[in-house]
Amino acid sequence: MRMSSRVLCSSLACLLALALTGCTGSTPATPSTEAPSISAGLAIQGSVHGGQQPIALAHVYLFAANTTGYGGPGIAPSASNASVSLLNATSTGYSDSIGAYVLTDGNGNFSITGDYSCTPNTQVYLYALGGNPGLTSGTNNTAAGLLAALGNCPAAGNFLTATPYVVVNEVSTVAAAYALAGFASDATHVSSSGTALAQTGIANAFANAANLETLSTGAALATTPAGNGAVPQSTINTLANILAACINTNGAVTGPTSPTPCYTLFNNALSGGSSGTVPSDTAAAAINIAHNPSLNISALFALPTAQSPFAPGLAAQPNDFTVAIQFTGGPSTYPGAIAIDGSGNVWITNNEIDVGDQYGAPGMSVTKLSSLGAVLSGANGYTGGVLGEIIGPLGIAIDLEGNAWIADGVGANAVSKLSNSGSFLLPYGVIEGGGLNSPSGVAIDGSGNAWITNFLGNSVTELSSSGSFLSGTNGFTGGGLINPTEIAIDGSGNAWVSNIGNSGVTKVSSSGEAIYYAGGEIYAASGYYIAVDRSGSAWATGIQGGSVSKFSNSGALISPSNGYTGGGLNWPAGIAIDGSGNAWVANSVGNSITELSSSGSVLSGANGYLGPGITGPYVIAVDGSGNVWVAMHAPGSSGATEFIGTAAPVITPICAGLPATPTADGTSKLGTRP
Repeated sequence: MRMSSRVLCSSLACLLALALTGCTGSTPATPSTEAPSISAGLAIQGSVHGGQQPIALAHVYLFAANTTGYGGPGIAPSASNASVSLLNATSTGYSDSIGAYVLTDGNGNFSITGDYSCTPNTQVYLYALGGNPGLTSGTNNTAAGLLAALGNCPAAGNFLTATPYVVVNEVSTVAAAYALAGFASDATHVSSSGTALAQTGIANAFANAANLETLSTGAALATTPAGNGAVPQSTINTLANILAACINTNGAVTGPTSPTPCYTLFNNALSGGSSGTVPSDTAAAAINIAHNPSLNISALFALPTAQSPFAPGLAAQPNDFTVAIQFTGGPSTYPGAIAIDGSGNVWITNNEIDVGDQYGAPGMSVTKLSSLGAVLSGANGYTGGVLGEIIGPLGIAIDLEGNAWIADGVGANAVSKLSNSGSFLLPYGVIEGGGLNSPSGVAIDGSGNAWITNFLGNSVTELSSSGSFLSGTNGFTGGGLINPTEIAIDGSGNAWVSNIGNSGVTKVSSSGEAIYYAGGEIYAASGYYIAVDRSGSAWATGIQGGSVSKFSNSGALISPSNGYTGGGLNWPAGIAIDGSGNAWVANSVGNSITELSSSGSVLSGANGYLGPGITGPYVIAVDGSGNVWVAMHAPGSSGATEFIGTAAPVITPICAGLPATPTADGTSKLGTRP
């Protein structure tokens, strides 16, 4: 390929000369359409591109996520959550206040060889900053920040044989920003705690980036590698084009009169969404958008140019900028409940609540998906035993050993216990006695005991971890327990129960005393779900009321008399609490999910978050990576939808957030980060 005399040389000798003379850059080489060959022994090779243009003289850093404190939404960058720089300045010859780096050449290429080592099982990523995106000689776009998630550091302590050629561009940046959003405050502050659950959560988060893009090409995927997930390729490309509008410039941030693309991007991607810190580069902007996907949609959507580099993009302005994958297979039909285990696997019960209707729902099984959405329970799910002899399994909860406890539904009068691999641990379930009568909801307390609501028995049954009855012959009764449905445990060991047959909630103490609390817009005969947060407060959804009510641990109504409303709340069903203490609600008629702050403020925009396949969302859960999982309860629906990085990571399974020794005020680690 013929190059002009003004083209920046790309040889190592030239780069060394630039370093020695202090030259900061000149016009980059004409972009090559061919990726350079990978020489034997080179650990990490790749290229940095803005759109389809190579970025010359970009600083390429190699970081590992820290384990000394959380980054993420609402958490400011600090020394405790700063990423760990892995490159050796003595080897690379280059360093600055961020850390050691290597430079890209005129074609945007870089190579990292013996310049680093990483601790096995830590999570590693690339960060490219600045450089010339193909403009006039001497241009350095300091606003150009790009990311690529490499993932788990191999046992060898390097990526010598584990990493393909890496394309660092806007698509890889979007994939990394969303996958790591629960742990990232900005591009150089990605961190979790050092607990085992936290390390599982952040490892799963890094792995999730590969469900969104191909690392070796920098292209957004349409289907997940496992083949059963539909990826929102157009949304990812549109977000990439939004970043490209700033990256493919000189990086000027001027406005508000005649604002530059970088000015528009940065001022519509503040750390707090509508307030907070202005990002200094496009990587931080992408992370902020992932943290606040319902804000400033119109201004951001207007940024891409007619010649945007990534296609296909969205044809019309979206409701929000969430990135959600729709998974199929399992099956997951008419789900009763959803739960996340300590490995990040997703468990969904499938029932026939509409048995005999024209749709012929199959039901009668349990689906298990991996943290990446791959089906682990076979084409028909886990079946057998007495998994719902009439309607099918309803409630599900995971214990500390990773076993799934399942309420087998109306007509079965049994509870099943499945191992993590789907084997029945209690032969034929706990079939008779203890007041079990059409069991509906399940929760596990801090001692490993299982609590079950009996829909037709108007009672609650408590079982030991081995299946022995702890609540007497008829279970715990009274306290307004009328057609109880769902159940959650607080830090004092009390069980909070929702009832279809009345308009309030019931608190059952560990000794079996039941107290009824009325209030809020929890309508009788409406059916609703319940969750408990770190303060011991109970959140309940009132389907017909279109609202969410919150009760203190002592039973006082915290929410307004008509509950929390707005934000797309429309026949709300399932509810879950994330690691920031925010409540996530599935709107079964609104076909959306709503995020509420701990004080009930709407965080998800006027309509809630929308996503692919969101038809009749019924049950919802948050995992240890900050992903929100929703399963649908609608004719013809199957599988689940995962909203990537939308929430704060939370301790899973839920019972792992409960204390072994009960607290006096109901407080616990429920709704906190791992």
